[in-house]
Amino acid sequence: MLDYETLKLVWWVLVGALLIGFAVTDGMDMGVGVLLPFLGQNDTERRVVINAVAPHWDGNQVWFITAGGAIFAAWPAVYAAAFSGFYLAMFLVLAALFLRPVGFDYRSKLENPRWRNTWDWGLFVGGLVPSLIFGVAFGNLLQGVPFHLDQFLRPHYDADFLWALLPLLNPFALLAGVLSVAMLAMHGAVWLQLRADYVIEERAKAVLGFLAPAVTLIFAIGGLWVWLGIDGYKIVSDVDPGGVANPLAKEVIRAPGAWLDVYSRIPAAMLLPIVGLGGPLVVWFLSRVDRPGFGFVFSGLSLAGIIGTAGLSLFPFVMPSSTDLVSSLTVWDAPSSHLTLTVMFWAVVIFLPIVVLYTIWAYYQMWGRITVEHIEDNTHQAY
Repeated sequence: MLDYETLKLVWWVLVGALLIGFAVTDGMDMGVGVLLPFLGQNDTERRVVINAVAPHWDGNQVWFITAGGAIFAAWPAVYAAAFSGFYLAMFLVLAALFLRPVGFDYRSKLENPRWRNTWDWGLFVGGLVPSLIFGVAFGNLLQGVPFHLDQFLRPHYDADFLWALLPLLNPFALLAGVLSVAMLAMHGAVWLQLRADYVIEERAKAVLGFLAPAVTLIFAIGGLWVWLGIDGYKIVSDVDPGGVANPLAKEVIRAPGAWLDVYSRIPAAMLLPIVGLGGPLVVWFLSRVDRPGFGFVFSGLSLAGIIGTAGLSLFPFVMPSSTDLVSSLTVWDAPSSHLTLTVMFWAVVIFLPIVVLYTIWAYYQMWGRITVEHIEDNTHQAY
């Protein structure tokens, strides 16, 4: 049996891996949804775009559900604090996500152009809103969230419920949201260049010429902002990583540049931001030379680098508090019991490889370019 400290670290890595898996799989579908109204100039072309992701979008969304379930089971204190404080934001995400299954399944039920156009924009909203809000959430984590824990470790927010969403929409958080939308749209564009016919392929290639450099630029601006304009968090008291979880049994300070300390302590950690900065440029180059398959791989690595940079910069913090520093939740004091983490760990060891292999098999079964001729002749599953 793994010791408690090791399990806490393992679950920090697993939750990060699930979030990256969600971004690479379902994030691709959201990116395609964001591009749908612009890359498809008529109904048939939009059906080509939709059919590039519609057969497997629901399977990809399992990564989102699994990541949420993992946070609930592994870090119940984080789940309670985050989902209560970000309640309105999460409600908007769910409302937008409702448009996706309905849009995919009902768009082609009627031939009315207004009906289909409405659902096309519904799929656009279903891709844009979650992408934006997830990025905004990460931006707020780096600045700290206005909550505190009482003596019973119950989270309380220092903001009125009706206005809880407005403080989240601050300039840095919005920049993080734009980065999230841009990187997922880039990922979706690479997929369309790989899967769609020559008309959509060329338009996706043209869009990548803008999106990929934009991801690098926005990520670089965000990094400079964190370095020069945002105070990070440090634990300055002794912490027992293998001890019983108690978020209030530590001392925390804020300090300029603290979020970047890990890169001076562990130089190898610089690999993540380097991949996040350089990956999109490699995607741009591979798109230019018509190698979208390799481009899709590097796009996924770019997403992993960007998300991994945010997670590693925060470590060991998971949800910092801006109003009561000691209430900040960390990897060491927010997890479930040793037994719970152990049982869940072995469940992941057994079932995660099965899920990954099934995903690969499902993509292999549906592989092939989606063409206008397939859609018009109904020789391909046409949504």
